[in-house]
Amino acid sequence: MTNNDVLRRIRNTFAYDDAKILSIFSLADHNVSAEQVASWLENNNQPQYQLCPDQDMAAFLNGFINIMRGKKDGPQPTLEDELNPNIIFRKLKIALNLQAEQVLDILTQQDVEMSKRELSAFFRNPNHKHYKKCHESICWAFVKGIQKQFNEES
Repeated sequence: MTNNDVLRRIRNTFAYDDAKILSIFSLADHNVSAEQVASWLENNNQPQYQLCPDQDMAAFLNGFINIMRGKKDGPQPTLEDELNPNIIFRKLKIALNLQAEQVLDILTQQDVEMSKRELSAFFRNPNHKHYKKCHESICWAFVKGIQKQFNEES
């Protein structure tokens, strides 16, 4: 799972065009060019394809939270220099305003079974003794489950 995969999946799930993707970045007070976005959305076998850097993906996810939940007044959150599946999972959960039960339902539909306690460990502070690293496959199952659920609701 790459940042590009997540970006494409969100774009397709919510039928966002390139202009909408650019506006989501701007909601996080982060400027990117149309050419950058186009290169991130390309298939990885195309010559124009470029990997979406973690900081740019963090900005997109913050903008996605803003578009889905409303932009808060004041400065935007500091962008993470490095993303991991825990951060991506948490930001998507926040953006979509999902409760633990809803997340577990989405995962169950993707054949991922876990308890509420196991799920909450992914969203804890990394310094917490019960923090658990989220495996990429679980995060990817959640992203695919989001697409399935939100496309069915459209």
